[in-house]
Amino acid sequence: ARGVIVTSRSSKDTREEYDFVSRAFYPAQGVNEDPVTGSAHCALAPYWQQRLRKTELRGYQASDRGGYLHLRNAEDRVFITGQAVTVLRGSLS
Repeated sequence: ARGVIVTSRSSKDTREEYDFVSRAFYPAQGVNEDPVTGSAHCALAPYWQQRLRKTELRGYQASDRGGYLHLRNAEDRVFITGQAVTVLRGSLS
């Protein structure tokens, strides 16, 4: 496996802020814990859509840096919005 994603429905106290929480670990890829993982949320959105019966979801990845994501399922796509942090910049010729 490439990594492990752990997820849970949010607690009753935080349900207004987000629908579910997650963490993502990829030690075989050299990433002990990913701060906020868009690809993981592309898998989590359909999973939680079925369970919560919602097409728009709010997720929180609970790493040290953490991050909130707004997810919208549209047929075979997941649209993700949220704050981003630039971690790499470069150019190809």
